[in-house]
Amino acid sequence: MQRTVFVFLSIQYLSIVSGCELLGKFNMPSLFEQGDIMIGGIFPVFNKEVSSTYTFETFRWTQAMMFAVAEINNDPAFLPNISLGYRILNSCSSPTNTLRAALTLASRPQGIKATACSPTISSVIAEAGSSQSLAVAGTLGPFQVPIISYFSTCACLSDRTKYPTFFRTIPSDYFQAKALAALVKHFGWQWIGAIQSDNDYGRNAILAFKQEVEKLGVCIAFVGSVLRTYTRDKILDAVEMIKQSTVKVILAFAPEGDFSPLMKEVVKQNITGIQWLGSEAWITAPQPSTPEIYTAFGGALGFVMQKMAIPKLKHFLTSNSPYKDPHAPFVKEFWQIMVGCTPVLPGVHADTEDTTKRCTGNETLMNSEHDFFNVTELRVTYNVYKAVYAIAHALHQLVFCQPVGAKTVNPCLNLSEIQPKEVSNSLQKVNFINQFGDKVFFDENGDPPASYEIINWQLTNGKVQHVTLGNFTSAANGDYKLNIEEEKVVWRTGKMVPTSVCSNGCPAGTRKAQIKGKPICCFDCVPCAEGTIANSTGAADCTPCPKEYWSNERKDDCIPRTIEFLKYHEPMGIALTLVSLLGASLSLATMVVFINYRETPVIKASNFELSSFLLFSLFLCFLCPLTFLGQPTVWTCMLRHTAFGVTFALCISCVLGKTIVVVTAFKATFPGNKVAGKFGHAQQRIIVCSCTLIQIVICVLWLTLSPPYPHKLFTYSNRMIALECNTGSEFAFYAVLGYIGILAIICLILAFMARKLPDNFNEAKLITFSLLIFCAVWITFIPAYISSPGKFTVAVEIFAILSSAFGLLICTFFYVSKCKLYGRWSLSQPS
Repeated sequence: MQRTVFVFLSIQYLSIVSGCELLGKFNMPSLFEQGDIMIGGIFPVFNKEVSSTYTFETFRWTQAMMFAVAEINNDPAFLPNISLGYRILNSCSSPTNTLRAALTLASRPQGIKATACSPTISSVIAEAGSSQSLAVAGTLGPFQVPIISYFSTCACLSDRTKYPTFFRTIPSDYFQAKALAALVKHFGWQWIGAIQSDNDYGRNAILAFKQEVEKLGVCIAFVGSVLRTYTRDKILDAVEMIKQSTVKVILAFAPEGDFSPLMKEVVKQNITGIQWLGSEAWITAPQPSTPEIYTAFGGALGFVMQKMAIPKLKHFLTSNSPYKDPHAPFVKEFWQIMVGCTPVLPGVHADTEDTTKRCTGNETLMNSEHDFFNVTELRVTYNVYKAVYAIAHALHQLVFCQPVGAKTVNPCLNLSEIQPKEVSNSLQKVNFINQFGDKVFFDENGDPPASYEIINWQLTNGKVQHVTLGNFTSAANGDYKLNIEEEKVVWRTGKMVPTSVCSNGCPAGTRKAQIKGKPICCFDCVPCAEGTIANSTGAADCTPCPKEYWSNERKDDCIPRTIEFLKYHEPMGIALTLVSLLGASLSLATMVVFINYRETPVIKASNFELSSFLLFSLFLCFLCPLTFLGQPTVWTCMLRHTAFGVTFALCISCVLGKTIVVVTAFKATFPGNKVAGKFGHAQQRIIVCSCTLIQIVICVLWLTLSPPYPHKLFTYSNRMIALECNTGSEFAFYAVLGYIGILAIICLILAFMARKLPDNFNEAKLITFSLLIFCAVWITFIPAYISSPGKFTVAVEIFAILSSAFGLLICTFFYVSKCKLYGRWSLSQPS
């Protein structure tokens, strides 16, 4: 299409330069006023989107342009000795008609002589709809003609690579999408529907909105499409989509002409309980703002441009009359509807079939109270007004090389030399504050600063009012500020703010679990795992508790873990302490018996010195478990393992010595055997000391290189911390145990060899039995020690120590008892 337009405009250009005649022109009526510099205007005066009816609001837009041009021409500060003119055409809200209007503006009006190659128009103010503006920008943009739109918001028009000369006095939908997303975030809506106009405006706006709300975790349940040319079946499809959905908030990005059929169908089917959000294209439009539509759309919220009052415009509007220019288009129709009679105009042929009342000529609009004449809350009209002034400032700067208000000298540029590209460049630099204190400028994309008012539909005295309840402003750095008087909002669903969620927020102690195949807003609530919490509602994930804490039953708070160790005052600790003290007491008592009867032959025969060492070592072994009780510290950890190793090495060394003594004593009964004589007390002491010394060396190396230390075990239990002694070096720990085991095995082998000795040497049997108990206990200790959790590890170790110690003591005790009886019997015999 652009190629065709280019060819057409090229023909237009050639016709001007070479004098060639055109085959034909579009017959488009226009509001025209000649000036030194011409400005074009395209407005949807007759709106095909609303049944080809005359639209008062859009007619007011044309009047605002005419008024602004007249005001500028009468202001000596603007373009002195230069007049602005205009040519205003009707687009009927149709992209096709808009294209015709753009091509018409590109040609010269009949009756105007072409004097040079200067452009027909310096700039164009167009259009209301984004699709129409795309047509204008695509047609005139290649020729560098600047276009200023007053109501086109599609973000696509900000693309400077495609539309380098497009400007607008209304913020882009990019900013409106941010504003709507901020509103959605403010009220906590997470599950919403969307209705878009099936054109560039609707599709681009919804796309921008989706990109914004997805950053906030908001889901779009559905996107329905509407268009004024859609059949009723397509409209019903969109309505069915609304009915089937669970959303309670729906955003509609569509012009009133496209959205109106859906609104009527929603009202017809009595679909209520929906909170509607509207774009600026329909939220303040007069056509849908009726009590009938309010029954389903009451309480709607939306954003619109900031309003402004232009007091002087009212007199200009009320002075409209078809009698001033009988051939002026649009005015006769306006007069007929506003006054209610058909004017009889000189030189104009009256329609014989027209049966409406004829005007007397005395009618006036001065006292009319129609909304058309209300100039206190102008939005789009004010945008048109600003667009005209922006062009005037740009032209003034271009022609006089200085801004408006400066001392004007001679022009620096001939009017015939004005090129559209120069006007565009000058427009880009425009920056001024108008008479209402409003700063007018364009950013690098041709967009004005974003500023919106929040509108709420309210019904007052049977009339729909667009009540302003807040504002939204956006800064250049991307920040924004949303202000809303929430308490004054009228909601369609009642006094409470409506909620719209796919799934209710998860309570504390649970997290969101995504449902497969559904948007992220639809989820199940899953309890937090052990050790994790969610202390707020709607948590996406559960937070792990710190290492020394654990989750409570409700999984909404972390509580300190219980520190566990084997205490003296708990039942197990008390029992082990009593058994330990009992063993120590028996060892001590047995040693006392040995000391008392040390002169008896039997005591002497049982090797008093080794027996005493054995009983002393057993006494220490029984006291050793006391170091395993209580809270582990650095000193107790080092003491418990080394004391256990050394005392048991001493004990087994003594048993080894006694076993060797028994075996050598038996060998000595054979004639000629001198072994017993060579294994005296000195040799016995050397065996005990040397065997014990080796264990002491191992323990010293252990404490020096990698000593045991207190350690918190977190894997034992979720709710407890096991405080235990870490061995520091597993190798050293098992070396200590292994050495004791080697000594015990040697003893067991020697005792087993002497098990069949005569009764006089039956001590070997007792030693064999005690060592069997010792080895059995420690063999079973290792797997039990490894598999026992927490404080039970300590309990197993204490049990092994006490069991093996009691095994040795009991055998010794039986032996001593027997010795004691023999001793008493021996003493009772006469000498």
